[in-house]
Amino acid sequence: MTEEERTEDGAQKTKNKTSMDLDENVAGLLCYLLGIITGVIFLVLEKENRFVRFHAMQSTFIFVVLFVLNVILTAVPVIGWVFSLLLAPLSFILWLVLMWQAYKGNWFKLPVLGDMAEEKSK
Repeated sequence: MTEEERTEDGAQKTKNKTSMDLDENVAGLLCYLLGIITGVIFLVLEKENRFVRFHAMQSTFIFVVLFVLNVILTAVPVIGWVFSLLLAPLSFILWLVLMWQAYKGNWFKLPVLGDMAEEKSK
């Protein structure tokens, strides 16, 4: 489904819709909103839109990796705790960047995980 829209200069811009009747960039952003939870929800609900499925899969992968990494780091005394404290703000910044890129309509791929997400979302 597409919806025609006019920009300020009068040119037509097509917005793709998802099977849930959301704009794909909004759905892409929502895939990251609650991490693994919204990633899995959008994987289950969205059957057609590859853009949304890609971001849902990438969201699921990255937040599983961050969770496992955090568990491992907190199990290591002192050095692991320090790295865990550094991981928290970096994860927050990554979360914001991923949501922003999805909202802009970009197929922003993380190294390794982005390729895996693209392959699995086909």
